[in-house]
Amino acid sequence: MNPQISNLVIMLVMMQLARRIDMEDEKNIMYIRIAYGASVGLAWIIYQLVRRIIVAKNDLTTLKYVTPASPMSGEGEKLEVTTVRDYDLKEIDSSIKSIYTGLAMMGFMHFYMHYTNPLFMQSISPIKTALESNEVKIHLFGKAASGDLKRPFTAPSLFGGFGGSSGPKTDKKSIEEAERAGTGGVKAE
Repeated sequence: MNPQISNLVIMLVMMQLARRIDMEDEKNIMYIRIAYGASVGLAWIIYQLVRRIIVAKNDLTTLKYVTPASPMSGEGEKLEVTTVRDYDLKEIDSSIKSIYTGLAMMGFMHFYMHYTNPLFMQSISPIKTALESNEVKIHLFGKAASGDLKRPFTAPSLFGGFGGSSGPKTDKKSIEEAERAGTGGVKAE
């Protein structure tokens, strides 16, 4: 199932459930906090397990790709040379950081602004995001790293396919042009 459609369905179901729950009752608030904390904890455990699997596999296959130019920074395209292991660790660390960011946002909204509804609405999101992660699909579920799971991963467009390709270029011509231009290409250790 498409992740965007499943997100929409889950949010609609959660909105209907939120209508039926008394968000002022301290007992309900405690259960919502426990559910959100368990969801975040389980997602963190999934990412840590995948991180251990990546380190144990120690795949040192060289991975070359050209990162697209960032319109905000003014920098051009840059050649990246890394290993599959380092790329996977960078991706999984980014996912772990997103857990902390979400936790900080929900903590601020719940404890400082006293909103319980967003906490309830996001109680399923961390686990769902973790299970839909490319790294989890490859390393935990054993799917082949081909097709949509081919490294480097392409970021889905915010506008549903409009706005061009935002993903890294892996074709031989782009890599050779970046190597000749001298834009990056030194493997980070």
